[in-house]
Amino acid sequence: MTTPFDDATAPKKRRHPVLGGLRNSFLAGLIVIAPIGLTIWLIWTVVGWIDGFVLPLVPDRFLPEQYIGINLRGVGVIFFLIFTVLVGWVAKGFIGRSLLRWAEGVVETLPVVRSVYSGLKQIAETVFNQADRNFDKACLVEYPRKGIWAIAFISSTAKGEIDQGIPVNEQKVSVFLPTTPNPTSGFLLFLPRSDVIELDMTVEDAAKLIISAGLVYPSGVGEAGPREVRAPAAASAPPKDAAKDPANDAVPERIERVS
Repeated sequence: MTTPFDDATAPKKRRHPVLGGLRNSFLAGLIVIAPIGLTIWLIWTVVGWIDGFVLPLVPDRFLPEQYIGINLRGVGVIFFLIFTVLVGWVAKGFIGRSLLRWAEGVVETLPVVRSVYSGLKQIAETVFNQADRNFDKACLVEYPRKGIWAIAFISSTAKGEIDQGIPVNEQKVSVFLPTTPNPTSGFLLFLPRSDVIELDMTVEDAAKLIISAGLVYPSGVGEAGPREVRAPAAASAPPKDAAKDPANDAVPERIERVS
């Protein structure tokens, strides 16, 4: 009959070193292969989806499959890129702009279509027109309460009605606070500049830290010294009265007499 003390005092079996080495090698190889494999699979899937959508719209005489007898993956992507460049080139011209304004005027007369078109147009302009609309820097803000810090991104300074409506006599900034592990969703906050601590890490490194839930730190973290912490002005130096207090000068004399 066994007792609980027998299990506690029994020697634990050690894992075989060969099996442990194989396990570690397998995990290391999985870490290398998984991102590469998922990236290739994603690209292959997206290219196939574009080919399946574009190639049926292309006349057969323009398809290389009719001449070489092989279905080449990615031909639809090439046709899509050429067509997109041509549309953009025409849209930048006078005739293209006129046609675009006329088409948008027609769409505005349709009740349901105009809502869908305006929403999709705004999303497309936000996503693809990011030349001058990138986040400036990564920062730290106290959220959701004092004493708890979160990584955020400074987008711009507050302007107009928002700047005037916040009762703070200093510059206000708009900050995007992403969620983990999906940084595309989050909260838009407007804070005084003094409540924002800018970080030296890049926006890309901060995004990696957020996506990995704090597991992947940017290179170089921990090599530099600690950041300077702002302390209240009253605590930075001892009071002047305390420095001139005669009781403080008398303390060494009392110690010598006792000794």
